[in-house]
Amino acid sequence: MCGRFACYTPFAQLAALMRLPVAPRLPEQEPPPRYNVAPGTWITSLAMDGEVVPSFTSMWWGYRPHWAQAGAPEPINATVEKVATSRYFRGAFARHRCLVPADGWYEWLPGEAGKQPYFLCREDRAPLWLAAIFSERADGRPGLAILTEPARGCASEVHSRMPLALDDGSLEPWLDPALSDRDVMRQTVRHLPAGAFGAWPVSTRVNRAGEEGSDLMEAVQAPG
Repeated sequence: MCGRFACYTPFAQLAALMRLPVAPRLPEQEPPPRYNVAPGTWITSLAMDGEVVPSFTSMWWGYRPHWAQAGAPEPINATVEKVATSRYFRGAFARHRCLVPADGWYEWLPGEAGKQPYFLCREDRAPLWLAAIFSERADGRPGLAILTEPARGCASEVHSRMPLALDDGSLEPWLDPALSDRDVMRQTVRHLPAGAFGAWPVSTRVNRAGEEGSDLMEAVQAPG
């Protein structure tokens, strides 16, 4: 799954990586670096949503379409196996896809001393672009779910699932609203190779959603 992540690459650098014509922003408008992003908060995402070029926008991390009943689930993740066919997700998958920039994510490995958190990221430390879907919520604001797939590489040693991190050539097709056929999508969109990732144990401080700071990602000695 993907239940906590970090995003600290400067906004201007993320925009440059996507070759976006972003105008200068005031410091107070710059998304601050976040080292322990938790569900149920507003996060930065990149989407078309009727625009000519992708734009960064704030979305709620929690997916509940406006047409769903008040007590309907508000998942933070959607599995790649069901996102295109589930009634709850398929409309967003076809028309409202977005990318969530991240520098890495956290996962927990059960052990005798409790759950040990790990930080997972690209070996080259380049930002990740996580595939996600979004829908308008009852309040009119967008809410999203990050897609997950079966874990691969070192990620499979920590958890059975991992976020769907796309390769550079898949970013534009993923955001393209004209691309909606599931089979074409499967042939066009690719994830990063399994060997692209690294992982290491970090402090249990990350267990507390309110904790922040770059030291959360520093490696520690795993128990046992």
